[in-house]
Amino acid sequence: MNRPASTRSSRDRLEACLARIEDPAGEGRRAFTKIYADQARAAADSADRRAELGLGLGALDGRIVSIKDLFDVAGETTTAGSKLRRDAAPASSEAPAIARLRAAGVVIVGKTNMTEFAFSGVGINPHYGTPGNPVDRSRIPGGSSSGGAVSVADGMAEITIGSDTGGSTRIPAALCGIVGWKPSQYRVPTAGAFPLSYALDSIGPMAGSVADCALADAVMAGDAIAPLTPAPLAGLRLGIPQGLLLEGMDPAVAGAFDAACKGLGTAGAMLRDHPLPLLQEMLSVNARGGFAATEAFFIHREAMDQRPDDFDPMVRGRIERGRTVLAADYIFMQRRRAELIAAMDQHLADLDALILPTAPIVAPKIADLAGDEAAFTAANGLLLRNTSVANFFDLCAISLPLLVSGLPVGLMLIGRKGQDQRLLRMATALESAIRI
Repeated sequence: MNRPASTRSSRDRLEACLARIEDPAGEGRRAFTKIYADQARAAADSADRRAELGLGLGALDGRIVSIKDLFDVAGETTTAGSKLRRDAAPASSEAPAIARLRAAGVVIVGKTNMTEFAFSGVGINPHYGTPGNPVDRSRIPGGSSSGGAVSVADGMAEITIGSDTGGSTRIPAALCGIVGWKPSQYRVPTAGAFPLSYALDSIGPMAGSVADCALADAVMAGDAIAPLTPAPLAGLRLGIPQGLLLEGMDPAVAGAFDAACKGLGTAGAMLRDHPLPLLQEMLSVNARGGFAATEAFFIHREAMDQRPDDFDPMVRGRIERGRTVLAADYIFMQRRRAELIAAMDQHLADLDALILPTAPIVAPKIADLAGDEAAFTAANGLLLRNTSVANFFDLCAISLPLLVSGLPVGLMLIGRKGQDQRLLRMATALESAIRI
């Protein structure tokens, strides 16, 4: 597939992104932790020369991409949003997912800010600052891939690459009004991405369209790029999960979700209420400590004892929960999760996808959460509640923006493990149908 036709060169588009990053009135200094201006200009010029000679590397050649600051770049320290890693040894090699993007000709403009160690869905970072939501700067961007979402929504990059352990691409995408994609975990290598949870981490893109997410996903997965033909809406079987995942919605979220469902029904999709009894099983497993806290404590156990005050207190508290998890409980969680993944796959066999709000709330105010542990914990739990289902059950999922007045709302589709291309085709069809 050739590069998309454009009236602007890669260099021109890069300069526009750099201008937005450097704008003192913008969010560049909070959205990015590192800028590769000179390297990006050289890469953009090379992409333009290839295009002139008809030697383009594919559909991503010359596209402007930002990457989350947990991906290794050879010769650089990977801070993962923490001051604890400012003096860490430089990476010896580049993360495979990023290396594949670079080989496809992308122009990497910089590394983006994030929640410390990717451990919250809120996006607040006391070490490097919190980028403001593009619709209302006083509000959170969502996390943990906070800077990446803002970089795309604010025109500082065309595509951004993040990680998703419990919703970290989909939550900020929903709150910032863009598309966020979580693939089936096995498809994109997580090597060279600083881990939060070995069991749950996935690598995915955010962008302004499903098509751009699909392109980046295919390259990172090492898949051939194929045309993304929209799936027919007529007869599409969409299940609306009943119970917990629809509780506690903001009126704006409930109204937008209801309007989107009605629009899809009018277009011929078959929406029906769908119970999720396995959700309670998931909660029972996580009650033993959860994978993220248990594995994060293993990763950070020495720093937790030697430098506890250097952690973001909100993150430290979440990691601390893993300290007392017994080996027997961790093994139980692993074995029971494997059984539940198989059971959920069968449970979804008669559906094309689940459909639900990405997050039940709109973006809260930064000032209402920063330093207030109770408010932070409550908001974080709500933001992660719906998205974390896909990670636990090893499913693929995507958040689409609902175009409503006021604050952004996300609509999430969840598909079966390995049916990523099918879900992307559905998302492409829904992308235009849900403009309410």
